[in-house]
Amino acid sequence: MLKQRILTASLLIPLLVICVLYFSTPFFALILGLFVLLGAWEWAGLSGWTNPHHKGIYTGLFAVLMGLVYFGLQAQTIMLGWFVSVASVGWLIALWWVWQYQQGQDYLPMQRQVKTALGIWILLPAWCALWMLHAGRGGRWVLFLLVLIWAADTGAYFAGRQWGKTKLADKVSPGKTWAGVWGALVLSLSVTLIFGSLLENLTVSAIILLLLIALLTVIASILGDLLESLFKRKAGVKDSGQLLPGHGGVLDRIDSLTAAAPIFVMSLFIVGSL
Repeated sequence: MLKQRILTASLLIPLLVICVLYFSTPFFALILGLFVLLGAWEWAGLSGWTNPHHKGIYTGLFAVLMGLVYFGLQAQTIMLGWFVSVASVGWLIALWWVWQYQQGQDYLPMQRQVKTALGIWILLPAWCALWMLHAGRGGRWVLFLLVLIWAADTGAYFAGRQWGKTKLADKVSPGKTWAGVWGALVLSLSVTLIFGSLLENLTVSAIILLLLIALLTVIASILGDLLESLFKRKAGVKDSGQLLPGHGGVLDRIDSLTAAAPIFVMSLFIVGSL
């Protein structure tokens, strides 16, 4: 399994880096949008739509909505920023769902229509946040965000395997541990310090602020992972799909990013850096 994960990542990461650094924002949004639509297809399955025809309708409607948002808001930076920020607040509800489930209380919506709508809230703002960041700060900031999440995932994986004993939320995701959380924070904040040192004319206070934003972003990424794990548990599946060998489905790879990207961009928007 680990070899498959490494092989798949070694093929996808260079393509993603090229897309982030060398594509214009419209092309970046398009390529990213195609990837998100694959996630929407998988989300339809998690929501209970097992018929491919129904999943196709949901994915098609999602694509139309993406087009309306992009062409309607791409020039409205303030409105787009508030859209992403308001959507980010919804992750407080997700935190409550996860917390309550861990305590033995299940408040997660089970109605198929409600779960279908939740897919829009989870995927659409994340997509918007990424191309908004690309347009406002450039590809290197998008790449920093991606590396930040990869570092958190890597730190969590290896620290969890080496020292993981105390479970983080065993009823939601039995494999996650508090050691993994600390591993994620240490490695991701180290990446943040390196990135901050490479930026020109960045003051000490600005680096501290960037570290705080990175801390909040990594915590959000863990929540995004836990929320998808909860939906998969309720759906009775291990992976959201089988598209990526060794990784499962698209949602299994972007679950952390669905929460992290809006939170990161919201933070930059609020402090006036976007």
